[in-house]
Order: sequence, then C-alpha cells, then structure tokens
Amino acid sequence: MTTAMGVGMHLGAWRHRSGDPFDYLTLDFYEHIAKTAERGVLHGLFLADTLALSEENLERPNLGALDPIVVLSALAAVTDRLGLVATSSTTFNEPFNLARRFSALDHLSRGRAGWNVVTTFVPDVAANFGASDLPRHDDRYARAEEAMDVVTALWHSWGDGALTGDKDGGQFADRSQVTPIDHVGTHFSVRGPLTLPRTRQGRPVVFQAGASESGRRLAARTADVVFTVQNTRAAATEFRADIRRRATEFGRDPDSVKIVPGLVPVIGATRDEARGRKRALDDLSADAELRKLALRIGVGVDDLELDKPLPADLVRANSSFNASQGFRDAAVRLATEENLTVRELLYRNGGGHVQVVGTPDDVADLIADWYGAGAVDGFNLMIDVLPDGLEDFVDQVVPRLQDRGLFRTEYQGNTFRDDLGLAPATRPVA
Repeated sequence: MTTAMGVGMHLGAWRHRSGDPFDYLTLDFYEHIAKTAERGVLHGLFLADTLALSEENLERPNLGALDPIVVLSALAAVTDRLGLVATSSTTFNEPFNLARRFSALDHLSRGRAGWNVVTTFVPDVAANFGASDLPRHDDRYARAEEAMDVVTALWHSWGDGALTGDKDGGQFADRSQVTPIDHVGTHFSVRGPLTLPRTRQGRPVVFQAGASESGRRLAARTADVVFTVQNTRAAATEFRADIRRRATEFGRDPDSVKIVPGLVPVIGATRDEARGRKRALDDLSADAELRKLALRIGVGVDDLELDKPLPADLVRANSSFNASQGFRDAAVRLATEENLTVRELLYRNGGGHVQVVGTPDDVADLIADWYGAGAVDGFNLMIDVLPDGLEDFVDQVVPRLQDRGLFRTEYQGNTFRDDLGLAPATRPVA
C-alpha cells in the first residue's frame, strides 16, 4: 500500500520538491501517483481525510484536504487493478451515507474500494460540525462499533441474486432479496435497505487503525486490514499477536486480518545521499515537526527541550488526553526504550512511523526483517516527498523485493479482496 498525503509525509516536502506546491489540488497529481503505484504492483492507494486546519496550521498542504471519495472515484477510471482506500469518520458521518458512498466507489471501480474507518482525534473538528467539544475517546469508539454494524448490514441488505434483469418477464430485481435492516440502537436508527446492490467483492475492504483498548477491539472484530503506528519490530510483533488473538476470540480466522504498519522510506543512492535528503527536509520544516510532536503526545512545546529526554512522565500524566493513543504511545516507547533526546526522536520518529534513511537495499532489508520475523503482513508506505519518493521506491526497492521473492510481480484475482488474499465477503445467514 502507499499513502498520498498532501505532497509528501514530511513537513518540509512542499519546499523540497520541484513541483508546484499547489498541485495536490489537481487530478493530474493523483493520477500520476496512482499509475506509479500500479506500475509497482502495489496493493492500493490510501488517502487520508482532514476535517480541520489545526494540525497542519497552514504551514504545508493539508494531508487530506480533498474529499478522498471524490478523488478516488476519478482515479477508478484511470487505473485497472489498484485498490482505492478512502478515510471517513464514523463520528462525523451517518452510517447510511457511509455505506452508500463506499458501495458506489466499489461499483465504479469494479470491486477495488476500501474504507479506512476512523473516529477522528483532532479536537477542532467538532466545531465544524456544530459541536463545542470532541466526544470522549470511548464514546467515539462506542459510536464507531454501532456504525460498523449498521454499515455492514446495509451492504448486505441485498441478496446475491437480487438483480435479475429479466427483460422478457419484466422483473428488474427480486424484491424478496432486498430487505430493510430495521436497526434501532443507542446512536442510530436506520431502516434501510441500501439503494445499491452488493458489489463484485461483496463489500468494500474495511481498514481500521486503533491502538487503544477500544481501537483494538474494533479492529479485531470488524477490520480486514489494520493500519498501525509502530516504531520498533518488537512493538509491531506484540501488536500483531494481540490483534490476531483478539480476532480469534471473536470467532474469526486470524489470517483474515492483515497488520500493516506505516513505513517512511527516505531513499538515496548512498546512505550519505539519503541522510542529506533527510537533513534538507528537516531544515526546511523548521520547528513545525516539534510543534506537531507536542500536539500528538499532549504536551506544550515549551515542555520539550531538544537536547533532553522526552518528558515521558509528563506525557503519561495527561489524563485529559483525547487524541490518538497510537501515535502518542509509539513515540513514547521509542524515546524511552532507546533513551532518545527530543532532537533524536524528531529525527527518528517519521511522523509517528518507522523510518528508514538509507539506500534501496536498506529499505528492502527492514521490510524483509520485519516480515520474516512475523511482525507484519505488509507495510503502508508514507512517502516523504511526492511523487519522486514513490518513484524511487517503485523503481529501486520493489525490484529488490521481487528478486528476494518477497513481493509479487503481478496482481492477483479480480478484486481488491482477492489481491489482499482475503476470503470473499459473503452475506450473513439470517
């Protein structure tokens, strides 16, 4: 998988790259990225969603400024096999709308849609939707649990044989196979059925990212693919084992849940060249990375002294923290286990994800090491600068992985689910 976030994951990307800083607003930009990813036989393209300006604070292009469903619907027409994954929040959307949008994308792409389920952790979003405060973490996840049940029921509200298309007999659809869901719950009341029939892959692939207890429960119960923030192989191994155990407890085959951490590759022909690219990016981002780190771990910028250790006790003492526990915990674990200063953490943290600054072989080595150790099922690429960082990965890292027998040379099956090695999504038995 690869993510397209603004013009690159790194905060300095928009100043470093040679392209127009505003071309993240053009379809040509995304089309080039999608076609590059498909040329590299990557499984999918993932787009984030941004519902407030506060995280980026106009210091760079917002990482999900355009509605991802709109962009991916356009990309469905210019790609053939690439999975198309859009982020949408269960906190600020209704289940019927979510089910309809993603079903539409799945139909238009002939079975290549995926939904990244999020609950939204940026406090300022609430004010854009008529609320003064962001709901508490556990409340957001309780709503997400119910939303997932409603959306899934809507996706399955048409039977496999509901569309008959009998022109001679005058029957377009078998009404007996299209049924209301009649859901009445704590957060939603939805009659149904959905306006669209089941898709080629049964339903879109469900992605989810959650590191808290509530997040892990939701992932293990509902997700096909779990995005995660892990800075060390040991942490990734623990996380994957935990999700697989939880999936088993929910009666699921643990192999049906794929664990995919983020990976930030900063690639150079030599290690010195890669380090130079990293230094240049860091210099161009000024202190924006520091401010973002403070926001993500729930402390003030003044609490972080560059050449002193991360104040982990202060971070843990923030009982009012209401943002992403995954990003916070990954940063704290990396800093404490490796005794890093704040400056060192900023260099290593990769926006919260594991980072490799090195040659194509260095990147391939880490992928091989983590995959071979059973820590991951794959990675979600968080490209430093777009599009050249993705081009470097596709042209230089992918062939090395293929030579090692670690990556395929062609797409598998006919749908996104097929390509990910997931079982067909069958309609539950009533």
